[in-house]
Amino acid sequence: MASSLLRIPTLSSSTTTGKPSLPAFSSKSAPLSFRFSPSRHRSVSLRGESFRLSCSVSDPSPLPPHSLRRRRRRPEYIPNLISDPNYVRVFDTTLRDGEQSPGATLTSKEKLDIARQLAKLGVDIIEAGFPAASKDDFEAVKTIAETVGNSVDENGYVPVICGLSRCNKKDIETAWEAVKYAKRPRIHTFIATSDIHLEYKLKKSKEQVIEIARNMVKFARSLGCEDVEFSPEDAGRSEREFLYEILGEVIKAGATTLNIPDTVGITLPSEFGQLIADLKANTPGIENVIISTHCQNDLGLSTANTLSGAHSGARQVEVTINGIGERAGNASLEEVVMAIKCRGDHLLGGLFTGIDTRHIVMTSKMVEEYTGMHTQPHKAIVGANAFAHESGIHQDGMLKHKGTYEIICPEEIGLERSHDAGIVLGKLSGRHALKGRLTELGYELDDEQLSTIFWRFKTVAEQKKRVTDADIIALVSDEVFQPEAVWKLLDIQITCGTLGLSTATVKLARADGKEHVACSMGTGPVDSAYKAVNLIVKEPTTLLEYSMNSVTEGIDAIATTRVLIRGNNTYTSTNAITGEEVERTFSGTGAGMDIVVSSVKAYVGALNKMLDFKENSPTKVPSQKSKVLA
Repeated sequence: MASSLLRIPTLSSSTTTGKPSLPAFSSKSAPLSFRFSPSRHRSVSLRGESFRLSCSVSDPSPLPPHSLRRRRRRPEYIPNLISDPNYVRVFDTTLRDGEQSPGATLTSKEKLDIARQLAKLGVDIIEAGFPAASKDDFEAVKTIAETVGNSVDENGYVPVICGLSRCNKKDIETAWEAVKYAKRPRIHTFIATSDIHLEYKLKKSKEQVIEIARNMVKFARSLGCEDVEFSPEDAGRSEREFLYEILGEVIKAGATTLNIPDTVGITLPSEFGQLIADLKANTPGIENVIISTHCQNDLGLSTANTLSGAHSGARQVEVTINGIGERAGNASLEEVVMAIKCRGDHLLGGLFTGIDTRHIVMTSKMVEEYTGMHTQPHKAIVGANAFAHESGIHQDGMLKHKGTYEIICPEEIGLERSHDAGIVLGKLSGRHALKGRLTELGYELDDEQLSTIFWRFKTVAEQKKRVTDADIIALVSDEVFQPEAVWKLLDIQITCGTLGLSTATVKLARADGKEHVACSMGTGPVDSAYKAVNLIVKEPTTLLEYSMNSVTEGIDAIATTRVLIRGNNTYTSTNAITGEEVERTFSGTGAGMDIVVSSVKAYVGALNKMLDFKENSPTKVPSQKSKVLA
């Protein structure tokens, strides 16, 4: 049925109560047009003196597609002030706290790729790393500051680039040297404040800690940094009066953001919300800074605590993509942002963020593949089952009205449904069909990447009657989300069975194009292949983890392999929290219809990460544990 055009006057905002209000009707405003189709039962109603617009649609979910909703304007960035009291800044620490997850080591190129994607997503602050940890970390943060930190979009948006430092001059100077090239640089410094940390870790009195914090914030400002964030580590277990005092002192010293971390994830939402409210009510000078939250997930409450903190007055939330991080991880960006988007107007007093949620799926996939840390299928928002419905009752409801069992549209996060398209990908499918499906799955690939994926897709399609979404995702992971190649697998030949030892012949190519061949025997096909690779690369390692999964059912399924390795020539970096050196581990993933090929690709990928780290960190970083508070 042809759509009709309805013209109604524009709606303008009313602010007479000083609170978020419904749009009020203005007869003097310019007309606003809406298209609606009777077959979809769209309706527009105006009622009473407090005229409001309501739109009901029979088949979409309660949150309409992105194109039908107005995005609120991001306020101008001022370090210690947000002009719109309802705006919540999103501080992403995937590249710092997220990378502290065991096995989540990222190369400099991967960090830059993720930073660029975070800018697409629209995060306000990117904590790009801990520059004092290693030469590689320093260079990665500096590169992000020089590139992403200077990429201003048409609306004037450019992310703040932040570097973490402990409360000592060496760390702070190193952080400033890394981030100062950004248009909006920030130093984030911290010191512990809980009794247990003061007694057993710092061995300092409260007076000493206050003096250190005050002096180090002043020092950061003296370097020319006008945006300084301070965190009292383990604030969730710190005495209130002590927090009021130390935070008041760092405000006077020049801090612009006060981050309140629940470092061990011990608080409940009511407790954490009250902590923020108490700090807001009792800290001298608190009205001149931004309050931030950083919640760990040890009890599974990081998202709930973060939202409670925002509801109590915090206007910056520290989060990571997929919730990765130390121990049980951090508050998940996608969960916090979508909760604010779904419930901000109704239950959170009108809170909103500047995140373009259409880029959530792509960002999640990139972090998942680069870190090798796969999300569980039932993960909120981005899990494989987040929009899947198997129960007959649920399916019946979904067929009648998607809003019966979905509170957000998958399109809102960059995931499009294709079940009604009638397109099945196979060996006769062309580049255009593949590109369309990749877009529906949330991938944004350039022409070169698409070309590479297309030829891998055609190879698989020749061997499989139907190529599934899971197959496509595995191919993208194997081709696009791979570390920069120091070595590349060219060929492999295996002989194995019950009649003798397994043998493997492997051909690798270096980045300069020179080819190397080695042959080895082992207890099985994977063991012999890995030993042959080791003969070529000559970099002794220990295999810590090896896992393989079939991405679909059937004997012709693609296999995905993940490995975790540690170099025997120990590679270390400094842990931001403890100040101790930690051994780096490196993950790799591979995919292929041949399980041995998949396994070798994963191993070579992990080696490439390790060699990249070695190249950028030629010398061991000395421990600074004794100088943490110097």
